[in-house]
Formats: sequence, structure tokens, C-alpha cells
Amino acid sequence: MNSYIIGIDLGGTNIKAGLYDADFAPVNECSIHTEAADGPAHVLERIRLAVDMLTVEKGIGLGQVRGMGMGIPGLLDPEEGLSVFSPNFLGWEQVHVVREMKQHYSFPVYIDNDVRVNLYGEWLHGAGRSCSNLVLLTLGTGLGSGIVHDGKVLYGTTFSAGEIGHMNMYRQGRPCRCGSSGCLGRYVSAVGMVNTFKEKLAAGRDSIIREWTGGDEAAITAKMISEAYDLHDPLAVEVMHETGELLGFGLANVINLLNPQRIIVGGGMAAAGERLLGAVRQTVKSHALKLPRGSCEIVQAELGSRAGTLGAAAYAQQRMSRQYSNDGSAK
Repeated sequence: MNSYIIGIDLGGTNIKAGLYDADFAPVNECSIHTEAADGPAHVLERIRLAVDMLTVEKGIGLGQVRGMGMGIPGLLDPEEGLSVFSPNFLGWEQVHVVREMKQHYSFPVYIDNDVRVNLYGEWLHGAGRSCSNLVLLTLGTGLGSGIVHDGKVLYGTTFSAGEIGHMNMYRQGRPCRCGSSGCLGRYVSAVGMVNTFKEKLAAGRDSIIREWTGGDEAAITAKMISEAYDLHDPLAVEVMHETGELLGFGLANVINLLNPQRIIVGGGMAAAGERLLGAVRQTVKSHALKLPRGSCEIVQAELGSRAGTLGAAAYAQQRMSRQYSNDGSAK
């Protein structure tokens, strides 16, 4: 009998779910609204609905599922299966995700941070294959990151390792929700780049984007800045270069500290491609230590929107393999 593994990518707007075979080829995929405003119990019910959709549509029984991994935003304890806090979910505190899921499923269930499951996906099945030392950045509305060091994913004392987005770049910079200010993620994320663009408009600069939005600054997006860059709009070019340069300074620190073989850039901002990464690489070349920078390549992620679900499934397989080797049984 064929066996399958499930990966869940829990987002504030949508729940993405994937069903994979023994070789991690996709068998079925779906996406449904999270409906986070209705509370944790409802969200967990929506996850179970997604599992049903994956399996029932393909005539696969739950007895054929060998495990499930879940990527969840926010602070959590993956060993306890506990989601401590997720800022984008109403009332989401101390949610025992694994315990709740085990009431419905006999197969093992595991949780991890949403960025780290993306890391597992790119490391094992994407742009990080064959690398023992790598860093993944997810550039979207914020900056998330995960680290593989000497073939192991770094977690840290409180499972918080890898918060590159909260590296301080300015002593008195933009305030951050973490309580500090000047954090890297406040400048190089999609929101950060748009804010930089708006600040320059407020200072009297002009751009073709004003015409596109009819002067409505709230309508400006990172994608617009990329499109204006391609039209050689001076302000768009300047902002893209500044964003890439600042990210490059941050990554020079990462390279000097961690000595990775590869840095993978994913998330929505990765679509900017060389518009952004050209300045990143140039800054790294000028400011990182010569030996580690010469052994590190900066590349775009390969898996796109599938990274979360495939990574969650791959993470579950890793956890199961580890527990089988420890005691001969999956927990």
C-alpha cells in the first residue's frame, strides 16, 4: 500500500496544504481561507478540512498517511507541539496544536516555525540541495530567516535562532514591533522598501509611480517599484539599489559570522531578482571577509509557493526518521 505525507503552511490569509508521495512528488494540493478572526479552534478545524480535501479527492485513507508537518508563524516550541504566540491570529496564545491534532489523527504530527519549514524545503528539495551550511531569507512583508550549520538546522535555546531580520542596522532607526528600532527587516522587506520610497516622495522627489497610482501613496507596491526600475525611473532605481545595498551589509555580517556555502533568497521580494541581488552581491564583495565570501553564493529560491508545504512534509519526515532511529517508533 502506498504511503503519503502531508505538509501544511499556515498563513494569516490562507492555509496551503500538500499531499506528497514517498519521493516527495506532489499528489494533491489545495488552498483555503484561514478565517483567523474566528479564533484558534476554528483555524484548527480549517486545517482538518484541508487534510480532508487532500485525501478524499484522491481516494486516500488516513491510514495511508504516515505523518504531517505544519509550518506556523510566530513563537513556538516544536518539541512540545505548542504554538506560544502568533501575531497575525486573533486569540492565538498557548495553542497546543499537536495535542489537538492527535485527537483526530493516529499518525504523528509535528510543528515548526513557518520560515524554518521553508528552509527544510529549499535545503532538502530546492536551491540548498547538497549544502551543509546555508542561510535562507524570506523577503515578504517582513524578513524571516533560517540557518543550516554543519548539516543541522539551528534552533537555539528558545527555538529563536536565525532572527537576521532583527539585526540592528541603525542606532535610532524605524521602530520595530520587536521593541527595538533600526532592524534590518524594517528596511529590506517589501514594506520596508515601499516605506523608503514614500519617504523620498515626501522629501520632494518624483516618480512615474505617482502617475500610476494617481497620487495615492497607499497604492504603491514593491512590484511597482520593480516595474518602474525596468523603465529606468531614477527614484525606483535609487530605492532598489539602496535596499539591496543595506541587505548586502546585513548579509556581509551573516557571511562573516556563519561562513555559509549558500544564501538563498525567497519570498515575494525575490521576484525582484537581479534588480535587488546585483547590489546585494556588490556590497557583499566589498565588505565581507575575503575567504568566506569567496566560498558563498547568493541565489534565488527554487520552490516558490510550494516551499512551505513541501518543507513541512520534509520536516515531518526528518522528525520521524530521528525518532525511529532513537527508539524504533514514531511519536
